[in-house]
Amino acid sequence: MGSSAVVVGAGIAGLAAAVSLTQAGWDVTVLERSPELGEIGAGFAMSRNAVAAYQGLGFDADEVAALGCATRAEGTWDSHGRPILTIRDDEATREAVALIGVHRRRVHQALLGRARSAGVRLVPGVPVTTVTPGVPGGAPAVVAGREADLVVGADGMRSAVRTALYSNRATYSGFSSWRAIVPRVPAETTLRQYWGARAEFGIMPVSESETYWYGYVAMSERTRIADELAAAKRRFTGWADPIQQILARTDPAAVLRHDVHHLPGGLPGYTSGRVVMVGDAAHGFLPTMGQGVATALEDGLCVGLLIGSPVAAGGRMAPALAGFDRARRPRCRALGRASVLTARFGSHLGGGLRQPLRNALMRLTPAGAINRGADAAMGWVPPAPAAPVR
Repeated sequence: MGSSAVVVGAGIAGLAAAVSLTQAGWDVTVLERSPELGEIGAGFAMSRNAVAAYQGLGFDADEVAALGCATRAEGTWDSHGRPILTIRDDEATREAVALIGVHRRRVHQALLGRARSAGVRLVPGVPVTTVTPGVPGGAPAVVAGREADLVVGADGMRSAVRTALYSNRATYSGFSSWRAIVPRVPAETTLRQYWGARAEFGIMPVSESETYWYGYVAMSERTRIADELAAAKRRFTGWADPIQQILARTDPAAVLRHDVHHLPGGLPGYTSGRVVMVGDAAHGFLPTMGQGVATALEDGLCVGLLIGSPVAAGGRMAPALAGFDRARRPRCRALGRASVLTARFGSHLGGGLRQPLRNALMRLTPAGAINRGADAAMGWVPPAPAAPVR
């Protein structure tokens, strides 16, 4: 009889882990607390590492291209539309900042379809309140009354699995984010970001006919707003014309807003007993590096490559879990630190002289530094399946 896994959470990280484990020959069940399987969200920039992880889950180049719109990062402007840091469109830089603008729902639907076709059991409407982590080489893990050789905690920023096993809780960032998908116009071909005092606005195409925008602003937690679009328009009054234009053609019903939480430093270890933590449940970044979905895909793929494959080949669970932690935690901690630094220097920066001083310093940034920074975050490639340790 093959090894069994229970994945808690049917979001992108959980479905990626489920697909990767089935590829390694495991029997997988996914539990989701919501009564329906779906994804709430808007757009994201699918960077090179996200593409590499997605293809590692069995999707080919045509399936990747079908997710959205090929684009690139064009740079950052100030709130008045003056360039702060423009990214050259030359051969060396083009590959470093290449992106696919994607609606999150399309990625989720593709992973959900792949999981179903692979035989993953998907069980909605199951809240998790307790987890018994088990012992590698000994007692199984138990979650929601189900025994498993492995439990994958993939239940997001407010993870019930993390609450049951760790003391780490997500922290409010002090910022909230509006998001919407709107009809696209021809001028919207790249990812453009605008920085102002304690605020950021971004615009990116996500298909031939759709553009995604977000407005990330300082705001008290749990602020109630009757008309979100009207509030966004007030907050970004006087900002650059492209922002005014996209807000003007936004349907109020299309606007979402969520308070932004993060997990400073991430968990001290990504495994406990027979439980492995992935995605926001493990490392919950600020969104300022745009790597949340990418690392969720990376984590999910690596559950299969670094834990699923060696155990299926007769290896012991404990070394496989330790190998996953060694591979994933340093990278994700580095990205978490980078997201905090980017926030402090970028969208979290206050007003006054700090803005023009920061802008002047950024205009001196050489193209080589941009490429090196992009490679550090986005140059990740999937590891080979780990060898079994018997």
